Amino acid sequence: MDITKLYEKFLENPLIIHDSRRVVKGCIYWAIRGERLDGNSFTKQALDNGAILAVIDNPDFQFDERCILVADSLKALQELASHHRRSLGIKVIAIAGSNGKTTTKELMKRVLNEKMNTFATPGNYNNHIGLPLSILQITKEHKAAILELGANHAGENAFLCDIAEPDMGIVTNIGKDHLEGFGGIDGVEKANMELFDYLKKHGGTALVNIDDERIVRNSSGMKTITYGMNEGSEISGEITSMFPTLSALINDNVQDTSYEINSQLFGSVNMHNILAAATIGSLFEIDPWRIKNAIESYMPENNRSQIIKKNSNTYILDAYNANPSSMLPAVKDFAAYPAQNKVLILGDMFELGDDAEKEHKNILESINYKSFISVALAGHHFYAFKNNFDAHFSPDTESLKKWFNEQNFQDAVIYLKGSRGMAIESILNE
Repeated sequence: MDITKLYEKFLENPLIIHDSRRVVKGCIYWAIRGERLDGNSFTKQALDNGAILAVIDNPDFQFDERCILVADSLKALQELASHHRRSLGIKVIAIAGSNGKTTTKELMKRVLNEKMNTFATPGNYNNHIGLPLSILQITKEHKAAILELGANHAGENAFLCDIAEPDMGIVTNIGKDHLEGFGGIDGVEKANMELFDYLKKHGGTALVNIDDERIVRNSSGMKTITYGMNEGSEISGEITSMFPTLSALINDNVQDTSYEINSQLFGSVNMHNILAAATIGSLFEIDPWRIKNAIESYMPENNRSQIIKKNSNTYILDAYNANPSSMLPAVKDFAAYPAQNKVLILGDMFELGDDAEKEHKNILESINYKSFISVALAGHHFYAFKNNFDAHFSPDTESLKKWFNEQNFQDAVIYLKGSRGMAIESILNE
């Protein structure tokens, strides 16, 4: 079936589900072959549970006329998403980068919603499967879309750009994430700049963080709007207060105004996320007071810069993910937090490849242990240094939870950060 006819089927039934366990009545079940499971084998189950159609790529599961056979169901999904994106005729903003993509996305969405109905990538639907599914959730009611690009290997951002076809783009920063897959910091730079390469080729606009030298040197020869802590940027800012949450003065040299933002975000790393949101607002000529209100209304969630009060303790939960570029400034910021009883809890950073030992040791050496009543580290990378630093070391999160429960901390401020696989936030469930 060609993409035009497939699109007609989609418009009649605009809900695609690729997990047979989540099928609802009237949806299209999209069978995708995974590493462990073949989605085709669940076709009959999906149809029995209410799917109105099933898109498959294995003729063995073509039970009746409700089954649409394609050569490659994943490729068909990606082509359908691109077809849908072109049919919408809206502005699409793509976000890449090492840290802060999701927070930047959420802040930008709130700012743009002040002027127009804006779609943003739900959750972490940002890879070769998730991005097409995100795009296919955009409707005619949306006037703009913000799409997060998630990559951990070279070439992935370029591939995702070909699907999303962004008009504008932002690379939040170039840091030490997915070093194993990218092959080092230079590989991280090259991979993220695939977004800028696409924008250059298609006349798009880049939002440029001028405080990141690697981003700046890749932005020549293209349409840009700049932001940063440097006064030379079109949207500049300075931190006016760090605690308990971040406040900043924004100077919008495009709209010739200044305003202060009192955010609900913790940590200096969020300054550039706030600036990015202010920049997209200025680019779309949104009133500064609306930009301010939108950013201030954002309440962090999903283990990202969340502040949770439980019993007598205050938890700063930043455990959705971690890499050296986000953990180092976070540890420094928390050391400066004006509280007497502070507890620092960190989990291993994943996907660092050959740099894992060096980067974990660097974190341990950066900690000002006198600033905390207790420091605890979990995971085998940190555990390898258990005899070298004055802290509690646990080989895994379960051992850390046992230690934590024995401490009975009272009236403490407790900061938690680690890679997703460490699930450091599970401490709060105890």
